[in-house]
Amino acid sequence: MNQLLTGLALFFGEALVIGVEMWASKFFNPMRPLAVIIPAIAVSIVGVCLLVYSYTFGYQAFKNIWIVTEISIASIFVVEPLVAWLLFREMPTTGAFIALVLGVIGIITSIVVK
Repeated sequence: MNQLLTGLALFFGEALVIGVEMWASKFFNPMRPLAVIIPAIAVSIVGVCLLVYSYTFGYQAFKNIWIVTEISIASIFVVEPLVAWLLFREMPTTGAFIALVLGVIGIITSIVVK
């Protein structure tokens, strides 16, 4: 059960932090910076609390920090492109897509090869 909670906390923590970064970059207005900065900080605090929880208790649940790290990186690979597309409605360039695919292959390799 702790392993599942760790995975969910990592996923949602990464989603909140990445999502608020992209949201702030899209909606930032230099004339009213606090309108974006204050909500972004509030959401970031929740996301960081989830990440700290998941790393702390994830290490206890898995007895291996590298498993927790891989779950975190894998969730970033899922969340970041999804949030980027949902917020900006842009498709990646060819180079960015190739880098994404190679990154996913690297993560899979690090999980499969012992």
